[in-house]
Formats: sequence, structure tokens, C-alpha cells
Amino acid sequence: MKKLFQVYCFESGNYFKSKSFMLSTILICVLAIAAISLPGLLSGRSSGEKDSKENTNAIAETIALYDPDGIITDELLNSYGKAEIRRTKNEHEVKESVRSEESEAGFVIHSLYEYDYYVFNQSMMENSKELFSQLMSTAARMKYCKDNNLNYDELVQMDEKNIVCHENILGKDSRSNYFYSYILVILVFFVIVMYGMMIATSVANEKSNRTVEILVTSTSSTSLLFGKVLAGATAILFQLGLIFASLLGAYHLNRDNLDGMLDFILNIPADVLVTFAVFGLGGFLIYAFMYGALGALVSKIEDLNKSAGTAQMLVMIIYFLVLFQMQEPDGIIMKVLSFLPVSSYSAMFIRIAMGTVAVWEIILAAVILYVSVVGMGFIAAKIFRNSTLRYGNPIKLTNALKGLHSRE
Repeated sequence: MKKLFQVYCFESGNYFKSKSFMLSTILICVLAIAAISLPGLLSGRSSGEKDSKENTNAIAETIALYDPDGIITDELLNSYGKAEIRRTKNEHEVKESVRSEESEAGFVIHSLYEYDYYVFNQSMMENSKELFSQLMSTAARMKYCKDNNLNYDELVQMDEKNIVCHENILGKDSRSNYFYSYILVILVFFVIVMYGMMIATSVANEKSNRTVEILVTSTSSTSLLFGKVLAGATAILFQLGLIFASLLGAYHLNRDNLDGMLDFILNIPADVLVTFAVFGLGGFLIYAFMYGALGALVSKIEDLNKSAGTAQMLVMIIYFLVLFQMQEPDGIIMKVLSFLPVSSYSAMFIRIAMGTVAVWEIILAAVILYVSVVGMGFIAAKIFRNSTLRYGNPIKLTNALKGLHSRE
């Protein structure tokens, strides 16, 4: 244990003393806080102006209108905004008024259900056309009510009568939980691939420059590999924990200003976060040991990608299987995946977030996962020991597995 602790401290120091690691962590945290806080501050600052400018910006301030049949009254037009109405004698005058920029918008009404819209330079926020279409729809309803001796006000009240639905979800709201579950699946996938390759690269580097020959004389292969993997797990917990804390903290402080617009992504229940941490850590550890063993099979860094292809392929298969089954979290495939140690790191927390799962299932899956982590650790350590002093061409994984029966 003493040797393991020494290796762990040394490898952890390499992470936390690395300027690139610390600077990237701080930079991501700052960007996360800024990305959440700035829109909230801007929306909060402009909220007082929003209502006062809503009507004036909704429709053009000057309008050229050709309405030969008198379908649109000034009273009706004024109800949609205080715009200056310039009625023209023909369609040509509307075009000229807009072309000379005397009018910001022009409308030529052909019938109760058809009109032409003219604008010189249309801005991205321009919505005069949409509001005028609503106005035409109102005029059509008013005419229909008049022709059929109906009360227009009563018709409007019926249209505006809202149906109230009190939604009561007794289980899980899969639609609301889908987005953050999807993001967490992608996150754990990238973490495993990125940090796993870092561990494999570290092992391959030490073997290629023969540093490992000195290390194995002072400590065991098990201590070396376990120390590297546990140090990597510590680094990832520190980095992701700090980023998550920055992101969630900034959002909760600005949630009111943002009107809760990111709740569907960042309002993650505590049980899902705990499950993600427990199973995500276990998933990372089991693949980290796998990557470490595969890194020991090569003597040159150039051969690492080929050797690590086995782990990469397995991670990709699990990744797509889980994504394709997210819409059926209680299906038989997801249930099986949630107990397999190579896939439970993502499948189980999806079942908790979006499906129905018993407590005993969570406990059993966690026990299987962490027992498998320990087993994978010792298997990887033995492959690491058997491959340490073997140089030349990359060692095949099948040959490495055949040598597991040899004694220390």
C-alpha cells in the first residue's frame, strides 16, 4: 500500500502541477460561468425596457396602405400598434413610398384573405408581416360575424378560453429528463476515451524510453498501474467537479433572469447526479485499467492507436447501443446493459433518470461494476508486468491473455 500511495501521489502531482491541465480547467470554468451569467445579466437589465418597447417594435412605425375595399379600418390597425397610416390611391404609390423610405412597410390588400407586403430593407427582427396577417385574420372574423349575425366579442372570448390541464406525473418524466441524460452519456463517453488514452500514452511512454525498467525494480507492477489509474480518476473528479459546480452555481444564481430556460438541461435531480458519479467513476476505472494494459503492449507511441483499438471499439459499441435504447429505458436491452460492467456506467443512470428501477438493482449493478473494476485492475496489472520488458513489435492481446496463467 505504501508503494501504491507513493505512485499515486507522484502521478497526481504530474496532473496538478501541469500548467496546461490547471489552466484549461480554470478557463473552462470561467467560460461556463460567463456563458450562463452574461445572458442572465443582459436579460435582467433589459427586462424593464422589454414591455415598453414591445408594441412599438412589433410593427413598422410608418405604413403605406392600399385598401380599395376598406377591409382594414384605422381603429383595427391602431389596435396593433401606434403606427402612422398613409393610405394611397393605388399599388404604385405604395411601392414608391416604401422605395423612397417614406414608409417602413407597405401593404396592398387584394381581398379579405390575400395581400401583398412591401419592405425596402428587412431587418432580422422585422415582424410587421406576421402581425398584419393576424390583423387580416381579425378582419375576416369580424366580417364573418357581421354577415352571419353573430356577436364578435363572444366569439373572441370563446377563442381565448384556455383549456387548463393539471399534469400529474407519478413516475419519471422521460421527455424532460431526456436532454440532460443524452448530454451525460456523451460526456462520460468523451471522458473515458480522452483520459483512457492519456493513461495508455503514459504507460507506452515509460516503456518506450525504458523508464519502466527502473520503476519495476522499486515497486510492483500492480502498484504502478493502480497508482496511475487512481491518479487519473482523481484528476477527472477534480476537473469535472469544478466545471459542474461552476456551471450549476452560475445557472442557479441567474435562473430567475433566464426564466428557467435551461431547466431541461441543468435542472438535474440529485439522485441522477449521484448515480452518474458512482457509475461514471466505475466505468472510467474499468476502461482506464483496460487502456493501461493495452498501452503496455506497445514499445512505440506510433503503435498505440492500433493497440488501443480494442477498447475504443468496445466503448463505441456501448455508446451507440445506449443512445439507440434511450427511448426505451425499461426495455430488456437496457436492463441487460445496466448490469454489464462495461456498459452499466451509462445504462444504469439512464434507467434511473428516465425509467423504473428497484433499489436492489442499483446496488447489485454497483457491486458487479466495482468487483469487475478490481478484477480488471489485477488482470491489467499482470498484463502490464508480463509486457514490461518485451520490446519490438506490438504484443497481440490474445498472446498477452494467454500469458496470464504465469506466476509472479
